[in-house]
Amino acid sequence: MDVNLFDFDLPEELIAQTPLLERTGSRLLALNKRTGEIGHCRFEDMADFLRPGDLLVLNDTKVIPARLYGHKADTGAKAELLLLKSLGEDRWEALAKPGKRLRKGAVLHFGQEENGKPPLAAVIEEEGEMGARIIRFHYTGIFNEILDRLGEMPLPPYIKEQLEDRDRYQTVYARHEGSAAAPTAGLHFTREFLDRLQRQGVQIATVTLHVGLGTFRPVSADTVEGHAMHAEYYELPEAAAAAINAAKAAGGRVVAVGTTSARTLETAARRFKREGEEAIRFEACSGWTDIFIYPGVTVLAVDALLTNFHLPKSTLVMLVSAIAGREHIMEAYRQAVEERYRFFSFGDAMFIY
Repeated sequence: MDVNLFDFDLPEELIAQTPLLERTGSRLLALNKRTGEIGHCRFEDMADFLRPGDLLVLNDTKVIPARLYGHKADTGAKAELLLLKSLGEDRWEALAKPGKRLRKGAVLHFGQEENGKPPLAAVIEEEGEMGARIIRFHYTGIFNEILDRLGEMPLPPYIKEQLEDRDRYQTVYARHEGSAAAPTAGLHFTREFLDRLQRQGVQIATVTLHVGLGTFRPVSADTVEGHAMHAEYYELPEAAAAAINAAKAAGGRVVAVGTTSARTLETAARRFKREGEEAIRFEACSGWTDIFIYPGVTVLAVDALLTNFHLPKSTLVMLVSAIAGREHIMEAYRQAVEERYRFFSFGDAMFIY
């Protein structure tokens, strides 16, 4: 399948640079995945699309201040790290810039030096492709406190504006630290809106997927099938598995909030036979997932999806196309551009049902 099938023209001015004043203030494009019918609404109208017994599945990962700016210890040349995932014992997988100059053995310093020593130093231990590095940190004190002081929120490179409030790149239900990017579909929710949905009979469950390289690395292959996803850590707790099984058994819909929740659900879904018919069951599990969902891959768990608008030719456009059909998605994106929707992390939302 040609990657160009998922391309579209996107004017740069439609890329949202800052969050709206109110989280729930965005627009909502509603797409019926069966008929292709498209509606243009406000985000709070999502309440009208949900029914008692539906289950919202949220990704409760928390973004860490994963972007570090420093310099090479020997030359003073500027250096940048984006932390992707912890490997334990102060070792991390990271993206390094400028990659060509940050080779194995290089020492990086971060923060203002005191008594001739920086508060945080890193040694590059291994080199990978496209700027990927394995690094080991050296410091005195508590790493998370140092990172919170020296690191910046890892906004995507297409966002040029400074973020005044760190919490706006964090969902209101963020709990488990570990992400290098926000699960952005969840940024639209406030606690008050979630409470409103629960009062009308919508259930809520939480899973965790720490967003890393797998979610945002661009597709470099010419064909969809030639792309390999990078593994990311996920957890499906016992309570979430039970809630999903109960919702499915009662005829409710499982509504994934964001592509990361969707990938977690599809990773955990298990087929089994019930009364001679195939059904889907969930059990608590955790591990690393490199699941890649695109048209032709069977979607087992997700009945509906809330998501933002994604990059052309990205794995995320391919994922939503697997759920709603490529033709329906391409038409929805065409209308979104025509109607001047705001795109990407701080942009508007789409509800596929």
